[in-house]
Amino acid sequence: MVPGYLLVQYFKRKNYLETGRGLCFPLVKTCVFGHEPKASDEVPLASRTEPAETTPTWQALKLLFCAAGLQVSYLTWGVLQERVMTRSYGATATSPGERFTDSQFLVLMNRVLALLVAGLCCILCKQPRHGAPMYRYSFASLSNVLSSWCQYEALKFVSFPTQVLAKASKVIPVMLMGKLVSRRSYEHWEYLTAGLISIGVSMFLLSSGPEPRSSPATTLSGLILLAGYIAFDSFTSNWQDALFAYKMSSVQMMFGVNFFSCLFTVGSLLEQGALLEGTRFMGRHSEFAAHALLLSVCSACGQLFIFYTIGQFGAAVFTIIMTLRQAFAILLSCLLYGHTVTVVGGLGVAVVFAALLLRVYARGRLKQRGKKAVPVESPVQKV
Repeated sequence: MVPGYLLVQYFKRKNYLETGRGLCFPLVKTCVFGHEPKASDEVPLASRTEPAETTPTWQALKLLFCAAGLQVSYLTWGVLQERVMTRSYGATATSPGERFTDSQFLVLMNRVLALLVAGLCCILCKQPRHGAPMYRYSFASLSNVLSSWCQYEALKFVSFPTQVLAKASKVIPVMLMGKLVSRRSYEHWEYLTAGLISIGVSMFLLSSGPEPRSSPATTLSGLILLAGYIAFDSFTSNWQDALFAYKMSSVQMMFGVNFFSCLFTVGSLLEQGALLEGTRFMGRHSEFAAHALLLSVCSACGQLFIFYTIGQFGAAVFTIIMTLRQAFAILLSCLLYGHTVTVVGGLGVAVVFAALLLRVYARGRLKQRGKKAVPVESPVQKV
């Protein structure tokens, strides 16, 4: 915060930042300090308190709405992405056509459309006063870029079972990162249910998921990249969760994160020289442009659900939903195409449902205990 403060004082001495004059002062103040004065540079931690009129039934309906929206958006997005990356465009009787292979250009299109959608929502719909310094969004954007890079690079150096175990076990690292980033506390039963969900999803995916024909051996570099993917991914959702303490809306969060994501992605594409090539490919094939637009729409819808879910329920619940998405996709494939579910896979599903029921039961008991203990303040034991 010292360089930003010195910058503001320098401009004031040069009479560039007089109140009510020019554009420099509002821009620097928004990017460095935000609109709300803070006593320190710490991320303010506000507890996620439910409104008085909120009932458990209404909370459950909101959670189901978020889970269904995330499942539909990203299942559709996955199908469309596979189609775009494997389809030959411009194929004729004499020419086999050409395939689009630059997934990073598709990521840029997704970010740009999400930025436009969030910007329109901020303009057309009334939003709360924005108080977060803009530079804070760049941390989530950069960690998201780094987690994606580590994930795709790790696939080259780790075996299929290791990939499955890492993706299914992200819940506990997210909870531990929450203690570091936002000093959030979790009860013992939350750790227990998170562990059971990870075990159940791993059992189901390892026994029912289609293992690729060629799976590389796990190496030390692969494990390091996998650890980086889990760490950066856990930091991203927890940092976004902490930013909601500024009382912003989900579309404001979406706009800030995608603004910096667009900058980082454009810089990467320019450095590789792939931005113009992707634009030329889109100009040559209008069908690809339509498919990429539809893919970006699904991504924007998914991001709306992501930021709403994190704002309402926190990073840990969001990670549980996204972890269950992998098992749900395979279970849906088994039901649609008649694939058999093994005994171990069925046992894994049972463990997941038992963990979810235990989570609902423990949260209900905790709320009842809180209502009974209103006259006498007795804190709940946390770890």
